[in-house]
Amino acid sequence: MKRNGILNSDISRVLSYMGHTDRICIGDCGLPIPESTERIDLALCFGQPSFMSVLNEVVKDMKIEKVILAEEIKVQNPKVLGEILDLIKNLENGSDIEIEFVSHVELKQLTCDCKAVVRSGETSPYANIILQSACIFG
Repeated sequence: MKRNGILNSDISRVLSYMGHTDRICIGDCGLPIPESTERIDLALCFGQPSFMSVLNEVVKDMKIEKVILAEEIKVQNPKVLGEILDLIKNLENGSDIEIEFVSHVELKQLTCDCKAVVRSGETSPYANIILQSACIFG
């Protein structure tokens, strides 16, 4: 039995087969997920698990080179944006991580190219992020 790290077997599997520049999305409970993209549904009820609790665990198991957020989060959800930026800043390579803002429409389109979308129970607006994998060596 696994002793630590992500216990969810689907998230653990997706992270383990991701390569450099591959992407995974963590979304709120309302983010539409394309039929062509794997859905990892963690939503239990409104608010559970929270977006930030899921993101906090995923970033512990992944080296990130870029994050993509919806431009709308700046005005519609500055609290979560601040938590995201603090988390990224405090990662080992945080100062090297590129942060890109796109429209929410474009973010939804980008989920088509993600290895998976992890659905949280989050109900605050625009609590969605795409994480792009960095190279773990070199």
